[in-house]
Amino acid sequence: GDVMGDLPNAVVKRLLSKHGDGLRVSGSAIEQAVDAAEDYIGRLAREAHASAIADKRKTIMDSDIQKAREKLT
Repeated sequence: GDVMGDLPNAVVKRLLSKHGDGLRVSGSAIEQAVDAAEDYIGRLAREAHASAIADKRKTIMDSDIQKAREKLT
């Protein structure tokens, strides 16, 4: 089987259902959403990391995440 990701399927399933007007979500759809979310968070992390490094910091701050979100939208 697939190697389990870092993001719990149950959390993603709950969010999909909550924002999907309570519809049920298939197992494979949950896996696809987990992959997409982990991909987005990975890209967010890389952008935020670059922002922190550019400011000579070793900590990713709120502002780094905000900049990264703007860049990724």
